[in-house]
Amino acid sequence: MPKIRYNNMNDVSTDHSVGEFRQWRKERRGKKKDLSFRVPNVPPDIEYLHANRRDATITWIGHSTFFIQYEGLNLVTDPVWAKRMGLDPRLGEPGIAIGDMPPVDVVLISHSHYDHLHLASIRKLYREETTVIVPAGLRAKMVGKGFSNSIELNWWEEAVIGGAKITFVPAQHWTRRTPFDTNTSHWGGYVLEPAGQAQFRDGEEPALYFAGDSGYFPGFKEIGSRFDIDVAMIPIGAYEPEWLMATQHVNPEQALQAFLDVRADKMIPMHYGTFRLADDTPREALDRMEAERVRLGMKAERIQVLKHGETLRVNKSSFT
Repeated sequence: MPKIRYNNMNDVSTDHSVGEFRQWRKERRGKKKDLSFRVPNVPPDIEYLHANRRDATITWIGHSTFFIQYEGLNLVTDPVWAKRMGLDPRLGEPGIAIGDMPPVDVVLISHSHYDHLHLASIRKLYREETTVIVPAGLRAKMVGKGFSNSIELNWWEEAVIGGAKITFVPAQHWTRRTPFDTNTSHWGGYVLEPAGQAQFRDGEEPALYFAGDSGYFPGFKEIGSRFDIDVAMIPIGAYEPEWLMATQHVNPEQALQAFLDVRADKMIPMHYGTFRLADDTPREALDRMEAERVRLGMKAERIQVLKHGETLRVNKSSFT
């Protein structure tokens, strides 16, 4: 039986030829980059995070990995505590050491690329009570790896866990872990909303959007039309060379446009400063994002640039 192959909206292709990758390698050899900048680390508030089951919080671990506390749940997005990605070492220490993590109730996987799905990290976080939510086509693999409590979702499908409604939403990307499984599972992001009346604070929790990995596409506007999003976690890195990366990774200017498209109040940039996946540097990504923010006349406080280990406490009243 042939495997299902998943596609992007409008069948946008992210395929590239061997010649294009050779051209990229040739270009990279001629570039001189300042690689001295590192995303700062701050000591995480471990005691508070372990005790907290009331406040909504977002803590940046690094890359696309966030520790999110929401409706009494502890969630982790795209958990990667790996010390290297391929031959390249991690550029900074994780914001929270994996051994210091509070118990994890839910793991959210945006897609199966190695910098978003690190099986060794999930094994250290997974316990009997943990639910792993993955894109369609990936559940069988996760169950085969020992994560029996796994749920898979197609775009726009939702799962309710505890007090949280978790909806899998589109992205423009692709996936592969071996030469034989290209696009045999899907890719996307997640929106977190209260499942009903908020249980753990006065008034509703804010709605959170984790974009996963994506090129710029019309789906951002559709997500914005379907949800009342307060905080959006959107990638800004791994965009250079843009002639190669544009279909799969937004650049910083497109990231801000995606933020406007989803109509969120605050944005947390991610997917930079942890692994060198492309030719851009963390400093370049941040500088371009800031220049675009100024050009757009956007208030500085709408962009929350976190340090590794920093916790942002979020509540609905701060967005009204």
